[in-house]
Amino acid sequence: MKVLFIGGTGLISIACSELAIQRGMDLTILNRSISSKHLVPTGASILTADVHTDIDNLSKLFEDRYFDVVVDWIAYTKDDIERDIRLFGGKTDQFVFISSASAYQKPPAHYLITEETPLENPFWQYSRDKIACEERLMDEYRENGFPVTIIRPSLTYGLSQIPLIMGSWNYPFTIVDRIKRGQKVIIPGDGTSLWVLTWNGDFAKGLLGLFGRKEAIGEAYHITSDEVLTWNQIYQELGRAIGVEPKIVHIPSDLISAYSEHAIGSLIGDKANSAVFDNKKN
Repeated sequence: MKVLFIGGTGLISIACSELAIQRGMDLTILNRSISSKHLVPTGASILTADVHTDIDNLSKLFEDRYFDVVVDWIAYTKDDIERDIRLFGGKTDQFVFISSASAYQKPPAHYLITEETPLENPFWQYSRDKIACEERLMDEYRENGFPVTIIRPSLTYGLSQIPLIMGSWNYPFTIVDRIKRGQKVIIPGDGTSLWVLTWNGDFAKGLLGLFGRKEAIGEAYHITSDEVLTWNQIYQELGRAIGVEPKIVHIPSDLISAYSEHAIGSLIGDKANSAVFDNKKN
């Protein structure tokens, strides 16, 4: 199976790249950064280009290429999708768009989220952009047969990321350092919201299991864990892992958001809500 990953060296995609090679897939990774080449698993082919700016070069590059599966890990806007439709229309059997579970209705009307849960997030532009991407792709599927499969990850972690509700995404170890030094850490609300954390290797198994499945064309799937924990429990698990009891301070999400514009999306539009997923479809 010939597979193209646009991206392929990120937190989630690196596990998928490694598993694709392990399963004997003919994997090509399109990445703009030469410095990321050390993350590409042995056996994968590398194409170096910026998918957001090198459109003319990419059109020539893919002119005589055909892939069984194309996965775009770094499409965030409708313009990105228009580009992908132009590049890969008629050049792949399956185009996989990585969306986000944050696109689901916020606040949720029902505690259990299925793929049929409405897509509506008035709090986070990132999520609204993902929704617009999904809608454009489904229109192209219905009108012209573009072979799209939509994937919605939730909070996914790996060796380089600690899945917490607060702190730095780029420097997650700073929370661990605070806990070790006996400093306080914040959990929004009362910490009893239910949440799901997904190991990137588990996500990879779900994603690759959809490759080449005709019944997945025109469908959307979320790929998450079945283990449900409160945020209090998640921080307590972290404390047990490092042998230190966290000193937790609970602060209302609305108050945090009043002082942090980013938190309006990431908290009110995502992690402050309970998120429990029905994974039967995948």
